[in-house]
Amino acid sequence: MKDVVATALMLLVAAPALAADLTGTASVIDGDTLEIRGTRIRLHGIDAPESQQFCQDSAGKNWRCGQMAALALSERIGRRTVTCEQKDKDRYGRVVAACFVGGENLNAWMAANGWAMAYQQYSKDYVGAEATARAARAGIWAGTFQPPWEWRAAKREGKPQVANQSRLAPVTAPTKAPGECQIKGNINSKGERIYHVPGGRSYGQTQIDTSDGERWFCSEDEAQAAGWRRAGQ
Repeated sequence: MKDVVATALMLLVAAPALAADLTGTASVIDGDTLEIRGTRIRLHGIDAPESQQFCQDSAGKNWRCGQMAALALSERIGRRTVTCEQKDKDRYGRVVAACFVGGENLNAWMAANGWAMAYQQYSKDYVGAEATARAARAGIWAGTFQPPWEWRAAKREGKPQVANQSRLAPVTAPTKAPGECQIKGNINSKGERIYHVPGGRSYGQTQIDTSDGERWFCSEDEAQAAGWRRAGQ
């Protein structure tokens, strides 16, 4: 019994005081990374443009979206105390957390204001926030851009930056059903990509707005290959 108690005490002593370690004055490293008292913190569930990344505005002109994302986060925090709730650690040893200032979720704020994308590979928590920014054409959604994870991959491979190959809004998609392509690819209020087939319960009332990233498909295989799922009804 004494051994069990001793082991438990050792574990308690060894456990880090995460609440204390993750509360304090924060320095902004980039649009999704903070530092508090020497601890690097990666904002959970979002991915902001990299510091050296450019986006294109509605006129096709380059602008430093990565730099602006970091500035937006810094201005939002100001001199206020930041509190981060750890969720994990990434492969670089950084704490992965949801961070708050004045009760506001900074992760959600960055996504909702178009300064970061929902990082759906790791979490669906901010898909709705991203949809809000996309609908409002806020931040990076005002023009075209390359998702940060694709930008990083291209840089590692030595490829030139591409002006957004995989943004959700294909500007050339038709507003009316093109010939035999009758399947409706709709984006709901949560940012989920769902397709509706003729005869489906919601098919008739579903409107397609290609300027908001919605589109038509010619087959279910095509829709699924593009990452859309069939409507439940």
